[in-house]
Amino acid sequence: MSNPTIGLIGLGIMGKPMARHLLKAGYPLVIHNRSRAAVGELIKEDAQAAATSQEVAQRSEVIITMLPDSTDVDLVYAGEYGIFAALKSGTLLIDMSSISPVVARKLAAEAEKRGCDMLDAPVSGGEAGAITASLSIMIGGKVAAVERAMPIFEKLGKNIVHVGAAGAGQVTKAANQMVVGTTIAIVSEALVLAAKAGVDPAKVRQALLGGFAQSKILEAHGQKMLDRNFKPGFRIRLHEKDMKIALAAGSEYGVPLMVTGVVGQMMTAMKGMGNGDLDHSGLVKFVEGLAKKQVGDS
Repeated sequence: MSNPTIGLIGLGIMGKPMARHLLKAGYPLVIHNRSRAAVGELIKEDAQAAATSQEVAQRSEVIITMLPDSTDVDLVYAGEYGIFAALKSGTLLIDMSSISPVVARKLAAEAEKRGCDMLDAPVSGGEAGAITASLSIMIGGKVAAVERAMPIFEKLGKNIVHVGAAGAGQVTKAANQMVVGTTIAIVSEALVLAAKAGVDPAKVRQALLGGFAQSKILEAHGQKMLDRNFKPGFRIRLHEKDMKIALAAGSEYGVPLMVTGVVGQMMTAMKGMGNGDLDHSGLVKFVEGLAKKQVGDS
């Protein structure tokens, strides 16, 4: 059986390497993106370009979206020249963006009215995970749709979990971003404290990696802080958006998310200072600014 034609909309830091994995796996790929540079690159690798999201829908059996925010996703699906305007019954829709669970459920309901299944399948793992096809994929939607999508997911990630019904993937991603964001903040504080106290933060990190404080954040992002490497794998402004999604969900369900709120405000401050496009490990710069002490080499 031949592979279905996949439409992929959104070719940013995450979407472009995902597209390459699908092409390598032999999937015919129709692509659309606001920036033409990424489209031009992938055309040279046998992808086919579409002028609009509507055209992607006309030419695809499966559609994947990887976009920055809820507003972008809603426009791409429900806008005047969006996916729903030309959606064929039976098309499988997979949104891998990080958006509001409320929007995810609304779009899934609209897709069902048109005879289509829609999955919300946000990811974790950042640019590195997208490049190595080792993303963690958190899925909300119907079992049959997940089974249909699984061969595609297996080309993009390693830890693939069907969490529940529509919206469940986005709730899981919100929880993920809460844990990642607050951990980055506390690693920042720990390393700045070490530096200000006259203790080598690199050796503090090394010691902590051998105990209960060990984490992927301390390992990877702690090293970025020491190296002053804030090239974006995941931008602060996008993480701030995800923290707002988590806080809105907490408000809706009556769950106090006080630590999330504080760290979200740190990210808002960084964005206001013009640092929103730094990698989220760059949050250390906020703590450094208050402490007047830098971690790592200049």
